[in-house]
Amino acid sequence: MEQSSLLTLFLPIALGIIMLGLGLNLKVADFTRVVKYPKAVFIGLFCQMILLPIICFGICLSFKLPAELAVGLMLLSASPGGPTANLFSHLAKGDVALNISLTALNSILTLVSLPFIVNFAMGYFMESEQVIPMQFKKILEVFAIVLIPVAIGMFINYLNPNISKRLEKPVKILSAIFLVVIIVGAIVKERAQFMESFQQVGLACLLFNVLSMGVGYYLPSAFNVNRKQSIAIGMEIGIHNGTLAIYIALSVLGNSVMSIPPAVYSIIMFFIAAIFGYLVNRKKVDE
Repeated sequence: MEQSSLLTLFLPIALGIIMLGLGLNLKVADFTRVVKYPKAVFIGLFCQMILLPIICFGICLSFKLPAELAVGLMLLSASPGGPTANLFSHLAKGDVALNISLTALNSILTLVSLPFIVNFAMGYFMESEQVIPMQFKKILEVFAIVLIPVAIGMFINYLNPNISKRLEKPVKILSAIFLVVIIVGAIVKERAQFMESFQQVGLACLLFNVLSMGVGYYLPSAFNVNRKQSIAIGMEIGIHNGTLAIYIALSVLGNSVMSIPPAVYSIIMFFIAAIFGYLVNRKKVDE
């Protein structure tokens, strides 16, 4: 299906703004917090890098998703947590500092793990002649679009934290607007088959979101990670960077159908995150 050049042009700009917003909240200390909270960070990364793709793969098989939708959902599972996770973690009284650290580390690590997971998914779910390798040049483009804006945001924060704080709110609002526009754009792009695809992948996305947040909260709790950090990990691995997943589906893989699961998931995750935040805060604070 012919791609919308406007959406393809808009995506890297939107992703850059969103990652800039993340950078405005980051300091070098956020990357070194792994030393302070090694257990919480390790469990969070283990959930994100290992458990989520395995859970997602099982869901794709259980629901017998069509190949392109299965790859799209696997692509989402390999994407790092989104900046929105920080906001929801704050509202749910989670450890936002841990969220920021996990988002920063995940954003770097997934530049290596994401191509591996996506190529595995394409090789498994699609005919061998249909496999579209993620070209090294395209991976470098993703690397640049993700890390350069983050570095700029961090540099602004380092030079003048007051400017960074003033920019934080408008950039967050702009990021939210961009996310909505991207989701709508991805849906409009495949409007002819969106409802059919939603019926096929909607329940799978819902189950994946619920399981992600559940595993992200209860697994750390089982290893005596405190409540605030468990909430942060649950939000981090339950709220994905859908913009990045949609960008890779459209601009790197050149397949608009693969962008549908990230778009559907990005709608569902806001409601599930709100319910999750409410439920975990009904429990008595143990700190």
